[in-house]
Amino acid sequence: MLVFDATPLIYLAKVEKLHLLRDIGKKRVIPRAVFEEVVVKGKEAGKVDALIVERLIERGVFQVVEVEETDIYKKLKENRNLSKADVEVLALAKIKDGIAVVDEDYARGVADVEDIKCGGTVYLILSLLREDVITKMEARKIIDDTIEKGWFCSTDLYAKILRKLEEV
Repeated sequence: MLVFDATPLIYLAKVEKLHLLRDIGKKRVIPRAVFEEVVVKGKEAGKVDALIVERLIERGVFQVVEVEETDIYKKLKENRNLSKADVEVLALAKIKDGIAVVDEDYARGVADVEDIKCGGTVYLILSLLREDVITKMEARKIIDDTIEKGWFCSTDLYAKILRKLEEV
């Protein structure tokens, strides 16, 4: 199960590649708080990516889920540096033994400490490549397009991403 935070959804929607995730052989869920952030607030702000995410939910590519207030949820909620969406993503991934799909460094660090499997936008692109949904050239273009749309990537990280693409 892949549990999505906002950033990977938004940027893959911005480059019109989010629909490709339907071909990944894992269940794809969006916690309610992430839905509120991406779709509800995004539509209010006139964001096209919000409409893309909403359409993919309607088509069954993603499922919006409620997150139970379990012990891990309560523990994560005490961390004032995590947003409600981050708490829901991490808690759901932990409870369901899924993968938290999150790009933010702090949330990824918390995931590491709490032994929650984690991947981000690059993980998704590499998964699409590994599952032969896209080619290496298409993967590189998606990464470049995502950066052009404002996704932050240091030059060191970009070099690592390119090396990983070649390894697949």
